[in-house]
Amino acid sequence: MARGNKHTAEQIVNLLRQVEVGVANGKTLPQACKEAEIVEQTYYRWRKEFGGLKVDQARRLKELEQENAKLPSCRGDLPFAARLRRVQREALHIDLRSAGFC
Repeated sequence: MARGNKHTAEQIVNLLRQVEVGVANGKTLPQACKEAEIVEQTYYRWRKEFGGLKVDQARRLKELEQENAKLPSCRGDLPFAARLRRVQREALHIDLRSAGFC
């Protein structure tokens, strides 16, 4: 694929396997990478992140990374935490009032 194209987690795992099979069959790593149309640096970077994963595990890893990116960070979203505490206090106050404590 051309520079800048994104590969899915499944494609990456399959390309890693393709390179590993090529090396096991006697090809050099640069030859196997060239046949897979990736550069060696990409191979090493992907192997570091996805090495040893099966396709479904790699897919789940990417899903979790995307989900984590959407979650607010604890420090970065202090106003949200303050609003949450205020709503919790108000809910507790309403519950106490309805129980006759206030």
